[in-house]
This record gives sequence, C-alpha cells and structure tokens, in this order.
Amino acid sequence: MKQYSYLFLLIFLVIGCKQDQVVEKPELSYDPEAKLVELNIELPTPPSPVANYVNGVRAGNLIFLAGKGPKYPDGTELRGKIGGDLTIEQGYEGARMTAINQMSVLKEMLGNLNKVKRIVKVLGMVNCTPDFVDQPKVINGFSDLMVEVFGDRGRHARAAVGMTSLPRGQAVEIEVVVEVYD
Repeated sequence: MKQYSYLFLLIFLVIGCKQDQVVEKPELSYDPEAKLVELNIELPTPPSPVANYVNGVRAGNLIFLAGKGPKYPDGTELRGKIGGDLTIEQGYEGARMTAINQMSVLKEMLGNLNKVKRIVKVLGMVNCTPDFVDQPKVINGFSDLMVEVFGDRGRHARAAVGMTSLPRGQAVEIEVVVEVYD
C-alpha cells in the first residue's frame, strides 16, 4: 500500500510542477506584424467613433472592439445592400477592409499585434435584402483575413446575421472580442 501512496505522490508532484512551469507568452513563430508586411497590408489610422462611444474597451485580458465598417483610407465607405446593389464578392472585400480597420484599433490599443492571444468572438452584420441568405460568405472576408494574419489564433466563434439597414448605409459592420497577453 505504501508503494502506491508514494507513486501517487510522485505523479501529483510531477504533474503539479509541470503545470507551475507553464508560462503564457507568445510563440516565437507567431508574428502577425510580419504577416501584415508579407501581405503588403498597411494599417490605416483607426476610424474615429461616429457617436458617443470609444473604439475599444479593455476588461482584464479581453478587449471588446466597437462595431466598425468598411471605411477605406481615402474616407469612402462601402455602402449598399448585399443581394441588391452589391455582390457577395463586394461584401467580402468590405468585410476584409473592416478586418484591417479593427486590426488598426487593436494596434493602437496594444502597440503591437504580437500581444494578441486569440480572436475570440466576432459578430458580423450584413446590410442585405430580405431574401439574401449568404451572410456567412460575406463575413468570411473578415474571418479569412484574421486567420491569415493570426494563424490558428485568428480562428474564432462567430455570428453572421442580416440587417435591414446599418449606419450610413454601410454594407457590413463587425464587432470583435479579443484575448490579449498581459
């Protein structure tokens, strides 16, 4: 019996020591900043809020990013209804531009995108006609770029929903929850 007690104690100590040695920090091969350069993506100045709110709020290790849309560096926005005057492909590109805008907010808040631990949750809203049912194909423009830039850390839970309208008639609006390193 004594031998089993020692064995359990030894296993407990080994497992306990290994767990204590785990230190959360970014992997060396994980470099979204370098990936942006490789993709020839230059982050713009983050779009300013259009009402009484802020671009993002940090609560502990989570950042909640306010909804952003497809605003281009020249100030224009992708406006219109997917399934009406805009195609899925145009919506996809708008969602991709929204991803770039959200990354610019993250970069401003964190100083470096290497501090992103995980893209946790995305809410993608698509300004579309009532009979349009391919909202996920549009929001893939956002999700695909997150995975391209952040690798597996960019894979996230997501909702892609249709709306009868969005502010200023923008084609998409996307909110994000991000986990960050200390």
